Amino acid sequence: MLLAALARLTGNVLPDPPAASAVAVERTRDAQHGDFATNLALRLAKAARRNPRELATAIVEALPASSLVARTEIAGAGYINYHLAPAPYARELAAIHSQGAAYGESRLGKGERVLVEFVSANPTGPLHVGHGRQAAYGATLANILSAVGFDVAREYYINDAGRQMDILTLSTWVRYLEGCGERLVFPENGYRGDYVRALAQKLAAAVGEELRRPAAAVLANLPADAPAGDKDAYIDALIERARELIGAQGFRRVLELALAEMLADIRGDLAEFGVVFDHWTSERAFAESGAIDHALAVLEASGRLHRQDGAVWFRATEFGDEKDRVVVRENGQKTYFASDIAYHLAKRERGFARLIDVLGADHHGYVARVRAGLIAMGQPGDCLEATLIQFVSLFRGAEKIPMGKREGQFVTLRQLRAEVGNDACRFFYLMRSHEQPLDFDLELAKARSNENPVYYIQYAHARVASVMKQLAARGLFFERVQGLAAHALLSGPQEQAVLRSLTRYPEIVEQAALNRAPHALAHYLRELANVFHTYYNAQGFIVDDTPLRNARLALVLGVQQVLRNGLALLGVSAPESM
Repeated sequence: MLLAALARLTGNVLPDPPAASAVAVERTRDAQHGDFATNLALRLAKAARRNPRELATAIVEALPASSLVARTEIAGAGYINYHLAPAPYARELAAIHSQGAAYGESRLGKGERVLVEFVSANPTGPLHVGHGRQAAYGATLANILSAVGFDVAREYYINDAGRQMDILTLSTWVRYLEGCGERLVFPENGYRGDYVRALAQKLAAAVGEELRRPAAAVLANLPADAPAGDKDAYIDALIERARELIGAQGFRRVLELALAEMLADIRGDLAEFGVVFDHWTSERAFAESGAIDHALAVLEASGRLHRQDGAVWFRATEFGDEKDRVVVRENGQKTYFASDIAYHLAKRERGFARLIDVLGADHHGYVARVRAGLIAMGQPGDCLEATLIQFVSLFRGAEKIPMGKREGQFVTLRQLRAEVGNDACRFFYLMRSHEQPLDFDLELAKARSNENPVYYIQYAHARVASVMKQLAARGLFFERVQGLAAHALLSGPQEQAVLRSLTRYPEIVEQAALNRAPHALAHYLRELANVFHTYYNAQGFIVDDTPLRNARLALVLGVQQVLRNGLALLGVSAPESM
């Protein structure tokens, strides 16, 4: 309509037609200002050399007739407000009923292949509450992207190589030695959680005392540990001593047991949380596949590598990075950076057009480096996106719960889920933007009150189910066709508010996908629940007037369907009773 009006005005009122992308119509925040509004007249007034209100009047007069619009009005300095006719709302309510669980889905993504990599926590301990936020965000983003037509795969990158795994292995072996009766001081830089003792017990059950070595032999001639010495130097020396005493095969045996147990724990924890991955990629297997050598060969062929001081460097500064990066150290070992860029090249070579990495808040410089590597290997830099998930703080009342993984002072995701439930976990993780730190209120998450947002939304869904049970108990039936046909009876202010809120759902899902913002959907569901509860408290639904009863039931069942659809994307259940 608006484009047609502008075309009519071009050449006399307007010198040139504005670009279609510049013609924006937005929903109004206040229903008194109509359903939609545009400030186009204010933005075009200068080029048209007209007063904005005068231009707005010309635009309104040029609008073609439409059965979708009841009336237009000019407000303020030159805003154009549109009041919709009942027909588009009735059509959308009918779409909710006909499409059911598919309502809100679209083809916005056009089948573009997207790989969402998330969590990817080192398997050196159970998942903690920070990992839980990454899991909830990544899984929900993948759901939303799928809903709007992207071809999405979910991937977990297992960091099962490198020093941290060696430290876990060493920590497990030391606890195993303690269990065998050896007296050792546990290394300051070791993993101290109770889960390490459980790993040691499993190791003892598997090998007996086969890997036992005297404490004196373990500790002989080691450098001092902290606080008198360097804790990093000490634990590195202790790792080498372990390899000497039990051999590479014995060390590998401990590592494999610890890794298998930790991965099983992580997989089970995530599955119970409703987070399932399509691919689990092992860093060690990836390195052994030759993929890193392949990526380095691509860089070499493009002239992006140079040698200095015995190491091989990538010319990252040519692509905007702050310094060149080592890819192969003097000792011949490939760096984490080499592995990272090779991994992302492999993602592209697997056919994914867009790569979305969900990372912790401490990965600020990571993206630019990896993007530089991709560009140097002939890939488009904008194929890589990263969302940095800010930290989570747990509160019990006014008390903040201390957390630190290495020291064993942390709350696991499993513990959090056991206390507040999966639904509260998923929703509370998602109700604030991932760009903001999250204060997770345990007491609020457990509260069965309207102050608890997930309870408030689920209660709206359950209330509709209760209405339908009451209907059946009275021997009455919902007649869908008649209810949808009687939409003109839904003329009250609460009913209009519900209709306006309902029809926003497909837009919200697309906005959440494009902006990588699942919290927008969480906020919307709370708003929809609010307008429903207001309606529920103001009106009776099971009335004697059959057409009115069916119309109102059609409306509230539409609310229930949209709540159910939105909660499913968030990974939250939609109970029939509370």
